[in-house]
Amino acid sequence: VIAEAIQTILRREGYPDAYNALKKLTRTGENQLITKEIIHDWIDIELVGVSSKVKTELKALTPWNYVGQ
Repeated sequence: VIAEAIQTILRREGYPDAYNALKKLTRTGENQLITKEIIHDWIDIELVGVSSKVKTELKALTPWNYVGQ
């Protein structure tokens, strides 16, 4: 659910190839649980060029506050 939200926001911001960026995060090939910490680290490290405001917005997403767009 959160990956969909992140992808939607990245597309809104014009981030290049948002789908494949998220694919790298979510399709590890392992049965690894993707935690909030993993997502936040990924946002900090991988999303070069994304404003801190947008990064804060992404980090505030939860399955309980994302209702689709």
